[in-house]
Amino acid sequence: MPVLALVSAILVVTLEQYVEWKYGIAGIVGLLLLTVGIKARRPGVSSAGAVLLALLVARPAL
Repeated sequence: MPVLALVSAILVVTLEQYVEWKYGIAGIVGLLLLTVGIKARRPGVSSAGAVLLALLVARPAL
């Protein structure tokens, strides 16, 4: 069990660092909104985070 928790923590930290490096502060805010919305079971908050991340990813194509 501790190995699974360690691997999970490393994966989360790596993902957060990648999002911050690639998309800046707005990416971290979107990821935070998405995570908090899912954990709190608030679809409006998670949808706002998902939309923000989608806009950041699609911005170069627009």
